[in-house]
Amino acid sequence: MTAPRRVVPLVALLSADTLSTTANAVTAIAVPLYAWQVTGSPLAVGLAGAVTTVPLILGGAFGGTLVDRIGRRTVGVVSDAASGLTVLAIPVLAALDQLPFAVFLALVFGGAILDLPGSTARSTQLPELAADAGLALPRALGLHAALHRTSSLVGAALAGLLLALGGPTTPLFASAACFAVSVLIVLLLVPRTRAVHPTDPADGEETGPATGAGYWRSLADGLRFAARHPLIRALIVLIVVTNAIDAAGMTVLKPLYAAGQNDDGALLGLLVAFFAGGALTGAALYGAVGHRLPRRATFVVCFVLAGAPPYAAMALDLPVPVVLTVVLLSGLAAGPLNPLIDTVLFALVPERMRGRVFGATGAAVSAAMPVGALVAGVATDAVGLTMCLAVAAAVYALVTIGSAVGGRWRALDEEPQPALTR
Repeated sequence: MTAPRRVVPLVALLSADTLSTTANAVTAIAVPLYAWQVTGSPLAVGLAGAVTTVPLILGGAFGGTLVDRIGRRTVGVVSDAASGLTVLAIPVLAALDQLPFAVFLALVFGGAILDLPGSTARSTQLPELAADAGLALPRALGLHAALHRTSSLVGAALAGLLLALGGPTTPLFASAACFAVSVLIVLLLVPRTRAVHPTDPADGEETGPATGAGYWRSLADGLRFAARHPLIRALIVLIVVTNAIDAAGMTVLKPLYAAGQNDDGALLGLLVAFFAGGALTGAALYGAVGHRLPRRATFVVCFVLAGAPPYAAMALDLPVPVVLTVVLLSGLAAGPLNPLIDTVLFALVPERMRGRVFGATGAAVSAAMPVGALVAGVATDAVGLTMCLAVAAAVYALVTIGSAVGGRWRALDEEPQPALTR
């Protein structure tokens, strides 16, 4: 009778994370389309995208420390509760004709500020709960990635349906509901974890209470740890660039492409859903056979195929069914990337440092996302959508092909299998 009780917290955590990711997927589609609908300006769409991504930097900078000090469960609950309330306020105020664009941007900012801390809180609970459930960590990470992709698929499909039925604010009611259910699941079924007062890796002393100085010290600990490892440094640089392009794509380029194909922009939901469906399949395949594949070769091939092709297909103005097929195959290649990277990171980062390191690296790789969104908005206004799509494809191809060279990437095949430090 003890085994089911040990499995329940893991299932509950994964379920809550799935609902939270679904809500964020719905919101990510609705926000740029609402900005386009009320302004008709690519620059305004880029501004909305920047406001969505700036909180990822701030949340990553402080969120990892909050996770270690306050507790993973508490941070996860507060994150989803805050996101749900701010997301719900957007359609309510819009229906009352009390939503100036500046207020809309403020709500988008407020809804996103705790997204990364919440995600960090849930992901750093996985090793402990997986061990309690008797599930090997690589399989737990593969399952987590598959569920993440599934929720993105469901969220995109739901957003597309609700967009077609009721406009860009309608999907946000569904998003708020998902956040609310996620909060309830965690409160009822996920055990509370104690706040961690981490020790400095250099001197082994307690960092002390959660003062302002302590937060900055903990953040510096996470950045120092990441900077000492050539592989982690290389991953951060690569993902900074690709995240900037992806932010430009998701917040500006793809919404404008979708709006140009049909008036309601519902094609954006299909683009996200096809990518997520391919990624779900890719993650599942990697979970089944990934341990037999060379990490470095898998990483390079998947990253190259996942990034540039969709932008190239849209830039060439290929028929929509062809674009959707390319996006599907791109998602298939993207599926193994997160579990592969997570497996390496969990092997490198000790448990007591994970909140700080994951939070700090999350902030670092998010740093260029607002720039990507703003640059895309300005550039699309200046030179047009087609040129911006072509440049995105070219830059993505160059940086991902670059991961095939350099000695630091050989460490992908050299890292040991992860072990849980208890």
